[in-house]
Amino acid sequence: MLGVLPGLIATIQATETVKIVTGIGEPLYGRLIQYDALQMEFNEFRLKKDPACPVCGESPSVTELIDYAGFCGMPTAEAEAPRTECSAADVREMLERGEEFLLLDVRNPDEYAAAHIEGALLLPLGELESRLGELANWKDARVVAHCHLGGRSARACEILRSHGFANVDNLSGGIEAWSLTVDASVPRY
Repeated sequence: MLGVLPGLIATIQATETVKIVTGIGEPLYGRLIQYDALQMEFNEFRLKKDPACPVCGESPSVTELIDYAGFCGMPTAEAEAPRTECSAADVREMLERGEEFLLLDVRNPDEYAAAHIEGALLLPLGELESRLGELANWKDARVVAHCHLGGRSARACEILRSHGFANVDNLSGGIEAWSLTVDASVPRY
């Protein structure tokens, strides 16, 4: 029964929107509709405008939209850690040029056994923080993390940055993108 409830309420809201936009009919201004699905009843309540309302009262103090993300304490895009990604083609070019970087595979060992990029270092995401000491030589060098599709490696990049790794990229699309665009001999799973 609850499955149809959102659809019913959405239909009422859409009808009210059409009435307001077209200027036909009588919108629910000053009225509140209550729907009782169990009794199949609609009840209407008439409401009076509050003259002291800060939005619609006689002397409104709220006259423009606010930054809701900031109001709710959510970080803004500028405050978030930078997310940098590189493509599989970028990594291939880096390898071809002989650039020195760490290709970090944060998948699980069974995934690595099924398919891996030659030269990648396996360090599963679940072990990353406890084994950061193994990566100490790469703290100031470039690190490219990858997983199957890119989600776990994005998390790995966040962990590495939070521990002072300065040059960390996520391989966009993970080993799946590598298999599809660079090396078809790497099995897809």
